[in-house]
Amino acid sequence: MPELPEVEVSRLGISPHIEGRKIKAVHVHDKRLRWPVPETVHQVEGHVLRSVSRRSKYLLLQTDNGCLILHLGMSGKLRVVPAETGHYKHDHIDIEFDNGQTLRLNDPRRFGALLYSETDVAGHNLLKQLGPEPLTEAFHVDYLFERSRGRSQSVKTFIMDNKIVVGVGNIYANEALFKAGINPKRAAGKISKARYQKLVPLIKETLTSAIEQGGTTLKDFTQVDGNPGYFAQKLQVYGRGGKLCMVCSTRLKEVRLGQRSTVYCTQCQR
Repeated sequence: MPELPEVEVSRLGISPHIEGRKIKAVHVHDKRLRWPVPETVHQVEGHVLRSVSRRSKYLLLQTDNGCLILHLGMSGKLRVVPAETGHYKHDHIDIEFDNGQTLRLNDPRRFGALLYSETDVAGHNLLKQLGPEPLTEAFHVDYLFERSRGRSQSVKTFIMDNKIVVGVGNIYANEALFKAGINPKRAAGKISKARYQKLVPLIKETLTSAIEQGGTTLKDFTQVDGNPGYFAQKLQVYGRGGKLCMVCSTRLKEVRLGQRSTVYCTQCQR
C-alpha cells in the first residue's frame, strides 16, 4: 500500500504538470472504486486547478469550485500522460487539462477513491479526525508524550494510529523504532519522555529520507515517471525477519502487532 512518502512523491511528481491548468473534463471509466465515484466530481470541470496538496495519504486537488479528494488505496498509481495516450487495463480515472495532459489513475484492486468536497475540505468526514502531519511543527515530543500517557497499546500501533499522527505506516514505524532502540511491543504509556525525544526526530528523519529516495518500492509502488523508489535499499529491519541485525548480528525477531508484521532486534531494542 502506498504510504505517506509514496503519496508525497506522487504529489511532487504531478504538481508541476497540472497546477495552474484548467480542468477540461473528468472521465470516469469505472466508478466502482472504494466508494462509487460521485457525479459531483464533474463540478470542477472548467475551473483552474489552484493547488495539489496532501493530507495524510489523501491528495487534495483544489479549485475555486471545490476540491477533488484522491486516494491511491492499496495499488493505485498516478501518471501524467498526453490526453491521446491509449488506456491500459485498470485505468479508471482521467482528469484532462487544457495543456493536453491528463492525470490518470490506474488501480488494479480498486481500493482507491475520487471524491468531491464543495466546502472546506478540512472538515470532510475522511479528514477531520486525523492527527497532525509528522513533518510539521505540530508533531513534537510534548504532544506525543502527552497523548501516550495511560495507553497500554504497543508503541508501534500507537504511532501508526492516524488519530495520533498521520502517515507513520508499517515500514516506517518498524524502521524508526529500530533506530530509536525501542522495543515495538512496549506499552506506549510506559515509555519515558526522554525516549520519545529520541523517537520523534527519527520518525521525521525516516519519512524525509524515504521521500528523498522516491518512496519504497516493494511490490506495487512506482513513481509518476515510472521509476522505482529506492528507500527499500536502506531498510534495516522491515522485511528482514530471521536475518541478522545489521548492528549487533543478533537474529531479528518477527511478530504480529495490530495484525501487521513487526520485525525488531531483541538486543538493540529494549
